[in-house]
Amino acid sequence: MKTLFILTTFLLLNLYACQGGYFSCIAKIKDSQTIQKNSLYIPVKNNKLLVYSKYKPKAKILKYDPFLSLYLIEDKKKFQYPFSINMRLQLGSAIVNDKVSKEGKTLKNQIGLNSLALYSTKFTKPALITSSCCSLEGISTPRGVIQKEYIQRFLSSSPATYSDIGIRVKNEDGFVIVSASNPYLQNNPLKKDDCIVEFDGKKVHAASVFMRSVLFSKLGSKHTIKIKRGKKFMTFKVTSSKRYGGGMISDTFLEHKGIYFDETLHIVGLSQEFIDYGLVLGDQLLQVNTIEVKNQNELLRYIENFKDFSSLLFSRRNFQFFVNIK
Repeated sequence: MKTLFILTTFLLLNLYACQGGYFSCIAKIKDSQTIQKNSLYIPVKNNKLLVYSKYKPKAKILKYDPFLSLYLIEDKKKFQYPFSINMRLQLGSAIVNDKVSKEGKTLKNQIGLNSLALYSTKFTKPALITSSCCSLEGISTPRGVIQKEYIQRFLSSSPATYSDIGIRVKNEDGFVIVSASNPYLQNNPLKKDDCIVEFDGKKVHAASVFMRSVLFSKLGSKHTIKIKRGKKFMTFKVTSSKRYGGGMISDTFLEHKGIYFDETLHIVGLSQEFIDYGLVLGDQLLQVNTIEVKNQNELLRYIENFKDFSSLLFSRRNFQFFVNIK
């Protein structure tokens, strides 16, 4: 009897632990009712739920990240075995829902808010990326994987804001290259095609690591950035400002001015300044400085070439009109 008691106690203590492998993770997701339609309600410590959803949860919202569609809400059921985030390197992982698990690996890391991570296996609906011990490694979404560094930062920071130094970057031939530069950020010294060499004295090798350093930095913090432009090396002092666009929010740099778009460049958000200009929700952007643009990527590509003045052509019910922005 004593041996049976010890074995039973051991099993209870190790519920959802590594011994069960990914089968235990499936059971944990099912028992916690983590997957609800196309949303995730992930129990985390302190009786809270980390929610990934396109829609606002019907609950008390403690924190919200509009860029990654993450919410933190109260867990009224108080699930006894919350998911933890192990920030150490894991030897293996799998994508897991409440029915199956499929082992895989990360093919590409998350680069900031716009380029989520790519996992070797995917499901059509949101799921979790976990270790065999059921620690949370990422959230699999239709857009890609939100990696654990961003999840941990969301859970530990308050409020859910990000910093910006006015550039977007990409990996190219082993280097980190500026893919776009914000023309509306005052005194922005960085240009498209600059190669990022160092950030705060540290060599820059990966766009994913560099963008985390920028996004997670304190608002108003000062940094030193070394770049290569053509054959010349240059060093600049930059200051972190508030990030306005990216992820689930449009990212065309016009967000810095208070104009937000959907994928077809219809206005979905406006600051008071542009309401006073005569713009209204639903107006569609057709051209920037006489260049036709059809989506956010095209707008981002062309707008930075005009730092002093931007002329925007809009359409409203077949009526076209210009708005000029400095």
